[in-house]
Amino acid sequence: MEKPAIEGGKPVREIPIFYGHQYIDEADIQAVVEVMKSDYLTCGPKIGELEQKLCALTGAKYAVVCANGTAALHMAAMTADVKEGDEVITTPITFAASANCALYCGARPVFADIDPETYNIDPEKVEAAITPRTKAVVVVDYTGQSVAMDPLREICRKHGLVLIEDGAHVIGTKYKGQPNGSLADITTFSFHPVKTVTGGEGGAVLTNNEDYYKKLLLYRTHGITRDESLMEHEPDGPWYYEQTVLGYNYRMTDMQAALLVSQLDKLPMFSRRRKEIVKRYDEAFSRLPALFVQREIPESDTTRHLYILRLVPENISIDRKRFFEALAAENVCCNVHYIPTYYFPYYEKLGYKRGICPNAEKLYEEMISLPLYYGMSDEDVESVIAAVRKIAAYYAKDGAQ
Repeated sequence: MEKPAIEGGKPVREIPIFYGHQYIDEADIQAVVEVMKSDYLTCGPKIGELEQKLCALTGAKYAVVCANGTAALHMAAMTADVKEGDEVITTPITFAASANCALYCGARPVFADIDPETYNIDPEKVEAAITPRTKAVVVVDYTGQSVAMDPLREICRKHGLVLIEDGAHVIGTKYKGQPNGSLADITTFSFHPVKTVTGGEGGAVLTNNEDYYKKLLLYRTHGITRDESLMEHEPDGPWYYEQTVLGYNYRMTDMQAALLVSQLDKLPMFSRRRKEIVKRYDEAFSRLPALFVQREIPESDTTRHLYILRLVPENISIDRKRFFEALAAENVCCNVHYIPTYYFPYYEKLGYKRGICPNAEKLYEEMISLPLYYGMSDEDVESVIAAVRKIAAYYAKDGAQ
């Protein structure tokens, strides 16, 4: 890959640093080993332990853990009774699963544009997108910053819609002092390795609604129940069970659950370190005319999953692709989160066109995700800052130094 040359000197670091990485310690390893030596590798006691821990962390009444964050979103959409002919409003700046969960149910995703400074979905754009076919709104706490929950809840209440919070980025964040996870009708989490806590894979769905909780339990496990109060026929014996709806095998293993129980013990530590890194980045970049730092709403006490740096084209003579390549030449390996979902060929074939969310599309052209994870040393952080400053200064337009 051709990399823009910066004259003189050598890269700011010799060993590459990547944009995200899990942190696993001996306590995590022992937690998994104990399960592997036990009688239950799946469908065992660690599942309930993790669910109770998630409820205690978030304040939600009910938690149902599952195979991954995509499964969690699918279960959430089914629980909200999303079906063929319905519409589900969501953001284009997200992983594809936030919109795909509507497609899984036969519904149509409708994309609402983002706020150009916070990058979260704009409540006014959500309300403007509502039609008689709208069933639910899937909001995404992009980068870990909470969405503007109060206006979004009011919009959904006024129009009789289910508010689903795709909280894949948000564990550890609080909105107005309340943990995200208990604020929407349904909240989903993801535990992929680049997230703040990980189970290798894994997801969860949280709610305060008992009826939703009962549905989630069925959807997670083939639609099968052993609860006699939910059965339609008289049991044949203690072995008896029934399938009452069409569900899926979306179970989590006890090994994953054990890892997550251990990881959640470290969440305060993870959160503190991420905040330290974000603060240092903000201090370093907010004074550079070539760069724009994501704005945070005062209601959000954010545990950041991603750090987004945005180029200001008026002040820098390099585009995002070349900036990305220049960082790689400095051994700072970044990413881009995300390509607008409706840019993908699958969505194009469904009839989606570019131009429907101009704020999101402009953001995509200008943004880069910098390294951010617990295990970064102070030296790593300063290396990233040095690389960004070096490139921004080299390509700054006249008067934008």
